[in-house]
Amino acid sequence: MSRVEDFLTEKEEQEIVQAILDAEKNTSGEIRVHIEAHTRNDQFNRAKVVFHLLKMDNTKEENGVLIYVAVNDKKFSIYGDRGIDKVVPENFWDTTRDVIESHFKHGRFKQGLIDGILMAGKELEEHFPWKHGDANELSNEISKN
Repeated sequence: MSRVEDFLTEKEEQEIVQAILDAEKNTSGEIRVHIEAHTRNDQFNRAKVVFHLLKMDNTKEENGVLIYVAVNDKKFSIYGDRGIDKVVPENFWDTTRDVIESHFKHGRFKQGLIDGILMAGKELEEHFPWKHGDANELSNEISKN
């Protein structure tokens, strides 16, 4: 088994998907988690590439958020599309990163991802509340490479 497969149990993955569903239920925003073994690039630049590959830049309100993890490198990044990036408080991404990082340092990967997802969801809900007719534009499943 690769480290990507060992990073989270199936039950933990289901809990993360449920956190995404909970975070998205009151917003038109979209949240995804992508996990891969390694990146040759800076993790933020790789997150931008994955964001595009997952077609997260195609949301109507440009309000997608990706949490990217490179397991073997012990690196992660949060990438928000233009719509959400324009409206969040200046330190929002840093605060969210710090919460995830504090869990990751103690091996609590599932909880770090869940807390980051829920923080992003609250912010998305504030700036992009769900309106009648809004549809889930992207999969909630964890993507892996």
